[in-house]
Amino acid sequence: MTEEQGRCDLHTHTQASDGMQPPADNVRLAKEKGLSAIAITDHDTVAGIAEALEAGKKYGVSVIPGVEISTRAEGKDIHVLGYYVDYLDETFLKRLAELRETRQLRNGKILKRLQELGIAITLDEVVLGLGRELKPDESVGRPHIADVLVQKGYATDMRDAFDRYLAEGAAAFVSEPRISPEDACIWIREAGGAPVLAHPGLYKDDGLVRQIIKSAKPVGIEVYHSDHGAEEEVRYLALAEEWGLVVTAGSDYHGARQGVVFHGDIGSVTISVNVLGQLQGH
Repeated sequence: MTEEQGRCDLHTHTQASDGMQPPADNVRLAKEKGLSAIAITDHDTVAGIAEALEAGKKYGVSVIPGVEISTRAEGKDIHVLGYYVDYLDETFLKRLAELRETRQLRNGKILKRLQELGIAITLDEVVLGLGRELKPDESVGRPHIADVLVQKGYATDMRDAFDRYLAEGAAAFVSEPRISPEDACIWIREAGGAPVLAHPGLYKDDGLVRQIIKSAKPVGIEVYHSDHGAEEEVRYLALAEEWGLVVTAGSDYHGARQGVVFHGDIGSVTISVNVLGQLQGH
């Protein structure tokens, strides 16, 4: 397989945030799927990158050091992907640590709201459910809480747990004040990376998407994603062309929970590795 023919999955999560696999497993799976490159894009942390880079050498897969930063705009959670970030940059690491503190505050409020609904779940139970010790620079996310909801019989599966309790607008949803997409793009650029607007179709507001593109100035947009249909792909491809944005693609792989892979399997949504040069060029 030549580099020109190679494919890459630019959106995957590991145990460093709310994925199920160690970083090295994501790289191994990428190799098994025939991918030439994979990005590690954990939520508000770069803790899994070093291990993934080592695995990349072992398996002959290029690993793109990345991150997915949680932001808020117009009352919606907006995610910004960052590629080729300097994952050792002290300022960037400090900023990500602050975001994880916000996430922890939110988790506490979600658990309190669940308890008010008569659902007795503690943070200790959520961490215990990981089946391993939580490292200081790793983060607990809503999927971890959803796991416990399913295990204790309060939901039938992961999707049901989110629909009933954890998704935006659901009974126990909480959103802490977060940084703006503009700030996330600045932080990523200052860490030497290329900011990309993640899964725009999930926001259900193309007016807001346009506003963010105009004000935050990401270099790219995730046109192809596991939760995008054909119509959305066409729409966001046109938007990328209109604004001169790099077109990216990713599975948003989190691993399998209760036998179901979220959001898609590694390699299920890919794009030519030629896009990597475009991202590095920014």
